[in-house]
Amino acid sequence: MRTFRKVVAPVAACALAALVLTGCATPRSAPGSSGAPPIATAREAPALTPALEARILALDPDHITDQDVRTTLAAGPTPHIILLHGGVYGTHLLMMNFARFLIAMGYPEAKIRDPSDGAYSQSPYGSSARTAGQIAWFYEHDGVRPLLVGHSQGGIQAVKVLYELKGEFSERVAVWNPVTDLTEDRDAIIDPATGAERPVVGLSVAFAGVVGAGGVALASPAHWTMTKRLHTIPSTVDQFTGYAIDNDLIAMTFPGDTSSEFRHNGTAQVRNVALPASYDHVFVPVTLPLARDAAMRAWLNAYVPGAVNAPPPNEREADESHAMFAADIWFSIKKSWCIEAQRFIRSRKAAVAG
Repeated sequence: MRTFRKVVAPVAACALAALVLTGCATPRSAPGSSGAPPIATAREAPALTPALEARILALDPDHITDQDVRTTLAAGPTPHIILLHGGVYGTHLLMMNFARFLIAMGYPEAKIRDPSDGAYSQSPYGSSARTAGQIAWFYEHDGVRPLLVGHSQGGIQAVKVLYELKGEFSERVAVWNPVTDLTEDRDAIIDPATGAERPVVGLSVAFAGVVGAGGVALASPAHWTMTKRLHTIPSTVDQFTGYAIDNDLIAMTFPGDTSSEFRHNGTAQVRNVALPASYDHVFVPVTLPLARDAAMRAWLNAYVPGAVNAPPPNEREADESHAMFAADIWFSIKKSWCIEAQRFIRSRKAAVAG
């Protein structure tokens, strides 16, 4: 990871001042040489055998093992994860590293990369209506609601998308086809859970997690509308986790300061997680090395928030690789993935029975 920092840090440092003053755009993370992997256009429901359905329904969302991920969840309906990288040029590489961490942990690559160009993440300066419209399209086609993860300015954008789904900025949000990267001439979808038409506004995502959101990044003109909204989470997400690094001078989060904590204004279940001051605001998404170590991977899969967890193997290396952040957010992703897959199967069974 030190080599990675040497490559990206000079670029990040030089761009930070310009970022705050101008809000200049960063690229979406670069597609792979093979282009975008195929995605499941699952208006046709995934072909699930009775045995696979039974295995998914038998899972405990709070205790998902590596084997559960690779042999059960990955074979069933899987939510698309939309990653939103930071605002400084080069931070798309950091989110790419996080995406590859998820893939190494067993998350299907096609459910992370952008269908139109294979990008791993989106810019925090893009249209929040575009992302909200994509969420509706993914839900309609996959049968399971997407997940959002944002870093730094990408975290602000993630919360902005939740407000877009709430209808805070417009009464109508168009469906956005992520395969063609174009809007469709409609602002409603057929809800796969009910078979009824419903508008994009009012839809929700299963999980959203943000790390290092707020502080000086709110000075960017692109995020001025979020100044008073950022820390209040609307009901367009089921589970939300805000990660704050102690003594983070960029996000302006400090121990004991509750002003930067996230809270709900409705039904969202909101958690605030304090990360060690030794973590780096810029590099916190760099977690891929953790997934490459078998002992660390086992620890990550066993981690449960609030429980008495064993210390990670090689604690110094774990601290440098942001293991606590990786473990907690991986837990939430697995849990939401499991709940959504179970919800999909139960709603389909109910439709058949009806």
